[in-house]
Amino acid sequence: MTPRYFHSPLLLLIALVLGLVAAPAMAQTDNYAGEYGTFILVIENDKFGGGTDQYYSTGALLTWVSPDISRWVEDERLPKLLTVYGEYAPFVNSGERERSVSLSMGQTIFTPVDVYTEELVENDRPYAGWLFASMGLHSKNEKVLDVFETTIGMVGPSALGKQVQNNFHNLIGVRRSDGWDHQLKDEPGLMFTWQRSFRWFTEATPQGWGADIIPHTGATVGNIYTYANLGGEFRLGFNLPNNFGSSLIGPATGVSAATTDAQAPGYGAHFFAGFDGRAVARNIFLDGNTWQDSPRVDKLPLVADLFAGFSMNGDDYTLTYTQALRTKEFHGQEKIHMFGSLLLSVAF
Repeated sequence: MTPRYFHSPLLLLIALVLGLVAAPAMAQTDNYAGEYGTFILVIENDKFGGGTDQYYSTGALLTWVSPDISRWVEDERLPKLLTVYGEYAPFVNSGERERSVSLSMGQTIFTPVDVYTEELVENDRPYAGWLFASMGLHSKNEKVLDVFETTIGMVGPSALGKQVQNNFHNLIGVRRSDGWDHQLKDEPGLMFTWQRSFRWFTEATPQGWGADIIPHTGATVGNIYTYANLGGEFRLGFNLPNNFGSSLIGPATGVSAATTDAQAPGYGAHFFAGFDGRAVARNIFLDGNTWQDSPRVDKLPLVADLFAGFSMNGDDYTLTYTQALRTKEFHGQEKIHMFGSLLLSVAF
């Protein structure tokens, strides 16, 4: 049951986000992606639309995507490591594309269904937190985006999942989760990700109405996740932003950042729907620790996210709400899982 205290913080969060949007939206900008890049904040929770507190419970991600670093290589505004990464990374050093660097930090939290028992919950998703940071390279034009990303982080007590979840529950007047003593053990994580997205059918009417299709494919390899994915998104609305759609928290972040030389679309809004299907070889949050005994369940090899939502945008911001439905991820899972995602993207 959704506690009565929950709705006030949610409304406060929404009001705060709208207030942050209002300030940059008042100024027109000639550089759609911003002189200093794009900041993207994503908050996800299974209370949003799902009304539960289980499986994938919550996540937060903050990402910065630079403007085209081809213009920055000589003026030393980025650390040398990043400029070399952008200049010499394979398959992306094309004069027809711009290159951007992305930096991200985030956390995700997972729990079983019964969070009020201190005993180990057999045959259910283990408790786990994942605290991580990513560095990516985006190679793109208005039709194609390649994201190459390296992610490092920590699973286990050092990821602070117990502290974040229970302190937030204290704040909103909800009972604490009592089984965190059975969470996955500390394990450093490393992942490498590539994902390619396309924009098809991008022509709009003279009045600004349009639609597009954004298919994507990719792969992630590491001890946290190893999978191949394939999906796409359909968008329909007024003054569609010149980016590569929406994204949930996970590898290959920052697709909502526009190309640097794109013309600002003005104010617009659109509906969208899509999916992401994954063939999963490794998921530490189900398979358990790599080198230590830990709670685990038998995962399903094929998983999909189905999602739909609404987005509004101005010259330098995008505000998006996504409702996601994730298919069953392990044998014995009672039902598919629903969660919501709120994204704010602002270019400076």
